[in-house]
Amino acid sequence: MPKKILVLLTLLPGVGWCSGPPRPPAAAGAAPSSRPATGPATRPAHGNAKLPGLVINFRQGYVDVDSAVCLRQGLLELIACTKGTKEHESIVVVHARPMHVHLALLLLGARNGNPAMRKPTNEEGTRWIDVPPSGDPVDVYLVLKSKEGKPVERPISDFVAPAERETDRKAGAGTGSPAEAPKFPHTFLFAGSLLRQRGPGPRKYLCEASGNVISVVTFGDELLCLPGIQGQESGSLMWRVDATDLPALGTKVTLRLRPRRRPATKPAGADRERSGKKGQSESRQRAGRRVAAGGLARASAAE
Repeated sequence: MPKKILVLLTLLPGVGWCSGPPRPPAAAGAAPSSRPATGPATRPAHGNAKLPGLVINFRQGYVDVDSAVCLRQGLLELIACTKGTKEHESIVVVHARPMHVHLALLLLGARNGNPAMRKPTNEEGTRWIDVPPSGDPVDVYLVLKSKEGKPVERPISDFVAPAERETDRKAGAGTGSPAEAPKFPHTFLFAGSLLRQRGPGPRKYLCEASGNVISVVTFGDELLCLPGIQGQESGSLMWRVDATDLPALGTKVTLRLRPRRRPATKPAGADRERSGKKGQSESRQRAGRRVAAGGLARASAAE
């Protein structure tokens, strides 16, 4: 199992696999089964896995996180946060721990990178460079109930609109039409927050304290983020809630995270290895033909 998953498993309760109905308890005095037990380190061949507040769908390749609408009007710094943190600037509040969400994405095969950060370029620490965020792309959706009560998946971009700023008004002034509004994306980077030592004991997962689950601006400890470095000053906030199709405050919704599948890559040297094996096979075949030809020639001479 990858080291990152093992590290998170040491910090979390066990994962509950839900691949079928529970087995009945063994009869008293029965011999233990020779089959090894399936533990948290084993991914089921079929079915889902559950953690508090979320479900991992292995077959369809997504994580469903229990959430609720917490904002219908205002500027956005986040798409999703944890309870009691930044509900006043986030569309939904999630009911799962950020570490559980991180683990779920890892189990689906996504690879985390890093949030945006600043690094010193000299030993004195007087010069710094900005390091952009990185990580596998993850598509973000809200799953709502239609009028018929059926679940409908909508990209998160359907609930975000550009904020009208002074610079936008100036850009459209004198042209007879407003400046063209940008479209909010629904794909984020799996930055993965940070583990930091804060006093004795195990390292702390920073997103657990900050609540920055899916960020629109750059905080430096978010779990998912937009590409690039996004300013968080009040005058630079670019996005607001679009509540046109958003349910009422407090409505339960599902936040769906779907990692994009990476194209299969060939191991380094695979082509050379196959070419070498093919050459060896052809050499053996030629040698066999020579041996057979020699045998036929000797048999013909003997006759």
